[in-house]
Amino acid sequence: MATLYQGNVPTMGQSADAAGPVIRTIQLSDLHDALKRGWEDFKAVPSHAIILCVIYPVLGLVIARVAMGYSVIPLLFPLAAGFALIGPFAALGLYELSSRRERYEEASAWDAMDVLRSPSFGAMLGLGTLLLALFVTWVATAQAIYVAAFGYEGVTGISDFVTRVLTTSQGWWLIVVGCGTGFLFALAALCISAVSFPLMLDRHAGALDAMVTSLRVVAKNPVPMAAWGLIVAVLLALGTIPAFLGLAVIIPLLGHATWHLYRKVIVSEPGARPVPPPPQRPRKPAADFPANLFPWRNRE
Repeated sequence: MATLYQGNVPTMGQSADAAGPVIRTIQLSDLHDALKRGWEDFKAVPSHAIILCVIYPVLGLVIARVAMGYSVIPLLFPLAAGFALIGPFAALGLYELSSRRERYEEASAWDAMDVLRSPSFGAMLGLGTLLLALFVTWVATAQAIYVAAFGYEGVTGISDFVTRVLTTSQGWWLIVVGCGTGFLFALAALCISAVSFPLMLDRHAGALDAMVTSLRVVAKNPVPMAAWGLIVAVLLALGTIPAFLGLAVIIPLLGHATWHLYRKVIVSEPGARPVPPPPQRPRKPAADFPANLFPWRNRE
């Protein structure tokens, strides 16, 4: 059974007020707690989360195969790092599952699809498109940086690529410039999407209002949010090992944790009250199963 926590209560209103949501100041310990609760959500509905996220390991394997097939091994790292840019949108279904557990409602894979019927789904899709454009721009930029360092000459394999990067001055330049540029892209994605999608799902805020609120969250909590970005980057990097399969766990963990981080940093709307736990349902004998399965028989 799900548990309601102080500072983690679902909101009941439909939109943020004109001044925008009230933002709390959080500590680094709140990040640990959000991850802990995200893990609890994942354990409670692991099959649902894995089903929702199975596309990401598959996509990662396809990307790796295509990259090797076309001798663009240098793009493997930028493509893997790009998961951090599109992850907030990809986790929409996971936010829905965490929200349902919070309200003591049944959670299933089909319930996660309810996000498609959200009044703010159009705004979510718009912001998701923006993140996708950011991802494509990042990959193109990474390719341009590599060409600037080594030209258009291809590599013969992974070992050749690693040797170039780690033993030449061009390689070290590539590491410094590439990581610095990637950091800027990741920072932009974090600033506009840290809590944007949970806010749109919870309060049906517009995309612009959600992005402004996310920027305010980062501005008020620069150190915790920077630490959160680092945690996301490290976990996603670990999730790519081996062969991107770890993302089947990392993506749902981060998705659920993001919902709980949103609850910690955004103050509930006035009048919102905790949802009382549901009454215990009496257990029914197995003999009642056919009647429950075909309720029209009870009227005969």
